[in-house]
Amino acid sequence: MDINSFTTSEWLQKIGSQIRSMRMRINIEQATVAAQAGISVTAVKNLESGKGATIRTLIKILRIYNREDWLNTLAPPISISPLQMLTKKSRRQRARRKRTGNSDDIR
Repeated sequence: MDINSFTTSEWLQKIGSQIRSMRMRINIEQATVAAQAGISVTAVKNLESGKGATIRTLIKILRIYNREDWLNTLAPPISISPLQMLTKKSRRQRARRKRTGNSDDIR
């Protein structure tokens, strides 16, 4: 399946499944995760089952699992592409001298 064709529900399922796998690898219960993260057990269950959760819940759980690196992949720093740099206008290096008076002064 093409990653670009995932629906929102499919993304929720995929992320929830990965969060559950992380928890199972470190062998802790949902109630323990909830207590350590300061969230409800229902919030953990909703996230893991793909029913949805808040970003706050996701961040708290990722911190419990020491996986803040996930957050960097979700929101990488924005940079200018080389193509944008080519089309970008160069800044003027000098200001023009202001004209004083009217056009009759110039002959």
